[in-house]
Amino acid sequence: MQIAVIGGGAAGVSTAFFLAGTGHQVALLERYGNVAQEISSGNAGLMSSRNTVPWAAPGMPQKLLRLLFRPETPVSMRARMQPSLWRWLRRWMAECEIDRFRINAARLQGLADYSSDLMRQLGEHYPFEYEKTTGLLQLFRSQEERRFAEPALEMLAASSVPHRLLEPEGARCIEPSLAWHTPLNSALYLPEDEAGNCPLFIRQLRNAAQEMGVSFHFDSRVDGIDSDGKGVALRVGEQRFHADAVVIATGAGSIGMLRALGVKPPFHPVKSYSATAFIRDFEHAPSASVLDETYKVNLSRLGSRVRLAGTVEIGFPAPELRETALRTLVKVGEDWFPQAANYNGATFWSGITPMLPDGGPLIGPTSLPHVYLNISGAHHGWAMAVGAGRLVSDMISGYAADIDTSGLTLTRFA
Repeated sequence: MQIAVIGGGAAGVSTAFFLAGTGHQVALLERYGNVAQEISSGNAGLMSSRNTVPWAAPGMPQKLLRLLFRPETPVSMRARMQPSLWRWLRRWMAECEIDRFRINAARLQGLADYSSDLMRQLGEHYPFEYEKTTGLLQLFRSQEERRFAEPALEMLAASSVPHRLLEPEGARCIEPSLAWHTPLNSALYLPEDEAGNCPLFIRQLRNAAQEMGVSFHFDSRVDGIDSDGKGVALRVGEQRFHADAVVIATGAGSIGMLRALGVKPPFHPVKSYSATAFIRDFEHAPSASVLDETYKVNLSRLGSRVRLAGTVEIGFPAPELRETALRTLVKVGEDWFPQAANYNGATFWSGITPMLPDGGPLIGPTSLPHVYLNISGAHHGWAMAVGAGRLVSDMISGYAADIDTSGLTLTRFA
């Protein structure tokens, strides 16, 4: 078939790659001048499968409420919220119940595990180099933080995932540069989790997809999608292009596109931040990745740089960088690795992602013929992107999926 993929991030490029590998003629349309120009460009770099858990977790509403008005906080909300946001928050709080959390976390981790397996297979065939590191250290500043993590720790134990719960001395054996002045109650070490340079990986995957016949069309904004007999027609400016099927993989841009088609999943746009700084003292820099559980900020080593990513803003769709979020990122860097970099001089970034109440992705067919989705979860896009791309390719091609896709498609909101 002739298939159009809209979106040049991790989800879109992965989908195009696998579709081409199945024998389809694939065209990818991206509104910017290259791939990985939006949320994929500034994400945390985590490919962590076992730390892929939803924000909707037991105790999270109470925790966020306590932190909401602090000078440094992992979440900010506009005081005057629209009714649609209140409705979304009610659904999100329902997903924080322990039983819902376990279901949602198992789905996310199943997809992330599948994606991790595919990444290893890709590494056997392509000489991809993207500043990969191995190991994730999750830091608990207090006993209360560790208590909040108990449901996730129970899931790790039940699934026999390699992990170690460490006292502060053990955590500093893993990361000797951790500062001593910051209180540390305990840490969780996941030795097999990985991180890397997501944009660099996507550009290399784009090259591999091009070799397989995928045509990339940059500076091409899709203004609309219409039914066109047995397929669809894409409107790009004054032009119309026919395709047998289309995959929408445009992140936050998908919300308006889907509404125009009459498809209204319970998305809400959230803004996240990152800071990237060059390392000035390699002896005091992290060797891999660290996650501050209190502030929900991840710090990853990307070659000669460190990246801090996290915080969520709800109700602030404008692109400006807000001081509260930047202060939170800088605090986490200075708390744990103060000599590694000048965090105040970092390059700061923010991006909008769509978040569903259960924190999961949205993949597969819609109620409209020939229209498919691959929209990643807000915080774990790269960890699931390759697996989601393969699943969507299999769905379009009529192949049986390698994993259970229940709870990942649009039908869960029917």
